Amino acid sequence: MRKREGNGMGNGMSKDFAGKVSLDVRDSVADWSPYELTRAPEGAPNILVILYDDTGMASWSPYGGRINMPTMDRLAANGLTYTQWHTTALCSPTRSTFLTGRNHHANGMGNIMEGTNGFPGLCGRIPEECATIGQVLQQNGYSTFWIGKNHNVPEEDVSSGGSKSQWPLAMGFDRFYGFLGGETNNWYPDLVEDNRFIEQPYSPEEGYHLSKDLADQAIRMIRDQQSSNPSKPWFTWFCPGANHAPHHAPQEYIDKYQGVFDDGYEAYREWMLARMIERGIMPAGTELTPFNPMPEDQANPADYVKPWDSLSADEKRLFSRMAEVFAGFSEYTDAQIGRIVDYLEETGQLDNTLVFYCADNGASGEGSPDGSVNENKFFNGFPDDLAENLAKIDVLGSPETYNHYPTGWAVAFSTPFQMFKRYSQFSGGTCDPMVIHWPKGIEARGEIRHQYHHSTDIVATMLDVIGLEMPEVFRGVAQRPLDGVSMRYSFDAAPDAPTRKQVQYYAMLGTRGIWKDGWKASAIHAPLSGHGRFDEDRWELYHVDADRSESNDVAADHPERLQELVEAWNAEAERNHVLPLDDRSARDQLTIERPQAEPPRTRYVYYPDTGAVPESVAVSVRGRSFKIIADVRLDDGAQGVLFAHGSRFGGHALFLKENKLHYVYNFLGIPPEQEFVSEPLTAGPHSLGMEFTRESAGEHGESIGTCRLYVDNRVVAEGPMRAQVGKFTLCGDGLCVGFDSADAVSRHYTNPFPFTGGELLGVAVDVSEESYLDLELEAAAMLARE
Repeated sequence: MRKREGNGMGNGMSKDFAGKVSLDVRDSVADWSPYELTRAPEGAPNILVILYDDTGMASWSPYGGRINMPTMDRLAANGLTYTQWHTTALCSPTRSTFLTGRNHHANGMGNIMEGTNGFPGLCGRIPEECATIGQVLQQNGYSTFWIGKNHNVPEEDVSSGGSKSQWPLAMGFDRFYGFLGGETNNWYPDLVEDNRFIEQPYSPEEGYHLSKDLADQAIRMIRDQQSSNPSKPWFTWFCPGANHAPHHAPQEYIDKYQGVFDDGYEAYREWMLARMIERGIMPAGTELTPFNPMPEDQANPADYVKPWDSLSADEKRLFSRMAEVFAGFSEYTDAQIGRIVDYLEETGQLDNTLVFYCADNGASGEGSPDGSVNENKFFNGFPDDLAENLAKIDVLGSPETYNHYPTGWAVAFSTPFQMFKRYSQFSGGTCDPMVIHWPKGIEARGEIRHQYHHSTDIVATMLDVIGLEMPEVFRGVAQRPLDGVSMRYSFDAAPDAPTRKQVQYYAMLGTRGIWKDGWKASAIHAPLSGHGRFDEDRWELYHVDADRSESNDVAADHPERLQELVEAWNAEAERNHVLPLDDRSARDQLTIERPQAEPPRTRYVYYPDTGAVPESVAVSVRGRSFKIIADVRLDDGAQGVLFAHGSRFGGHALFLKENKLHYVYNFLGIPPEQEFVSEPLTAGPHSLGMEFTRESAGEHGESIGTCRLYVDNRVVAEGPMRAQVGKFTLCGDGLCVGFDSADAVSRHYTNPFPFTGGELLGVAVDVSEESYLDLELEAAAMLARE
């Protein structure tokens, strides 16, 4: 008898064939059992994970915050609210722990996908020995859906022709709808459905917002599954763009918060801590930590917080409005999640759905001390400008801005802790909201839980609740044991029952810390500071069980305890591939040269009638001279985009309008657009292009040089230009030929502004040292113009 080899995942194909095989089928006995798919355990719950971005514990109403979250309030009132649930301090790393139940460096995710650096713990690829919860559940009778943010696909794989080995469908998910990068424009998102890039279904003018679209898709997936397989449980991972920048929301939700934050972020912290103590979120006697705790010689200037009483009236008005927009964004998204919860209740599924409502790291400090109308400046190492920000105050949250609040609100929304996202040694970066709701499986209602837990614990909790275990072998590969501890014991335990977590290390962007048995050791080092010299870091010690805000350093009183924790961190670092530590700037880490599927080259050729080429694999013109040559046949009245890359918040475009050739470089969205225009063009064949010659670096590292606009072999416009050295965007808006996708680069046209009135044969982009004129004939031949 034949035996089908199994993979240890309960797929129903490892049983011996128990039938009878004869020459004639009429004399044979069939046996379906070796070929049957495994069913989920009887009564297994549905699982819904709602994972927000960039949200400190002091933001939302269940914790006493001023941001109203009616859906989360509803789940908290009928479930449990956790006060010591922690993450890794950054998004991709935390999300990897949700996927596998292992520590982020064990997953190869010690940084975001744009900051990988080729070491085992920071390679950006989940290894085969860390099977995902999607794979486990998929092969144990669950439908699996991933909606919204991904940010766990290696940057070089984010392309139509790239490897799909780490895309959601290859990681155990039946369906995916969302975006692969770290953020996206909520009005003009960069969307993927399953294994292909798609355009958004309708425009902001028609009522589009990403949060609404994602909720629509989640309901549709669950509804379709219930129509065909109602007895089958499902796992849905819902990851909205909120609350990551850009903070975008419908105007009516922003206006709901008019004046709510006018007292400022310092007053908010004091008000909030009192509310937390009153509600039992924090124990009586908890102290506030300082706004700027980092020693001045070690601090990252971009993370400084301006005291509220030092601000001008205009600054206070601007900063308050930025908090209002953030609040509106958060509540609007909660309202869309409410539609999912309502659907589950209406269809009788809510009672046996285990819901985790949480966030992936602390509040974000990427907005700089002044806030920003274009968060992309942070990733380019370029400072924000107060006058520019004030000019946009009335359109914050709209498609006109890519906005982010200032660092003061990041600290306020992380009350009572020190600092915010990226600071893994402090709870301001790691202690996040978590509400768990499961009426069928949790007797307690509206209670608080103080057990110490971490994002690595979610997979262990899911498996425990369902009655499954992580396999020892998956697809022939021995599996790394889970690092997480199931939280199920806490569901009906006393609020202050002892935690079953014993140790959790932290490491992110040069910061590090460790919690063990109620104590916390923190190395004083700012992320992305570029200071290095990690062996000189001073370690602080906090008795977290007695000092929840980590406000009292007791290292001098307990030197032996501190040494024990430092040694424990070293052991965890060795076990999890944490080293080397990397505190280089965001711009330096985001522009590391990484291996690509395509061999390196200096000339790229792009053709029309193809989709946008993602930033991760498109030609990089950052920090260098470059040329663009389009080969065309023009009819009278020809117009439209020949080449575009980026958006109004950073990008460049070559286009025809009013019978003239235009080249626009939109430097970080700072007006005015840098524009070069030709005289009227004649009909017929032409080579149309531009050349930028980089001559020096500006004050902030930007490229300074000269741009020349060409019609055939003639310079028709010339002048100074500055260009970005960082990415055009982290949100998509890839390189396009013959149209401009998503958000338009230039205000001179409305997307997609397709090329019409002639034939566009192709576009060549060259980053070699050759001159434009040397390339003009060669490029024309390469583009096969007859």
